[in-house]
Amino acid sequence: MSTAHLPLSPDDLARVRSGERLELPEEGAAVISLDDLRLLEEMEDAADVRAAEEALAEGGSPIPLEDLKAELGID
Repeated sequence: MSTAHLPLSPDDLARVRSGERLELPEEGAAVISLDDLRLLEEMEDAADVRAAEEALAEGGSPIPLEDLKAELGID
């Protein structure tokens, strides 16, 4: 992984386009390719599906959203 600084140079942008990941330590961020972003989103979606399937397999009654918000103190 490379370290980059804002604004990104043409060389930094070319590295990202080639699939390299760039760290932006001062910003607490990174720049990744769209392919990496899509992969991360697919992984997150798969984890969400697994969690939902596990919750459904536990059984029990659904909790209305308003009840959950009240329990958590969320408006």
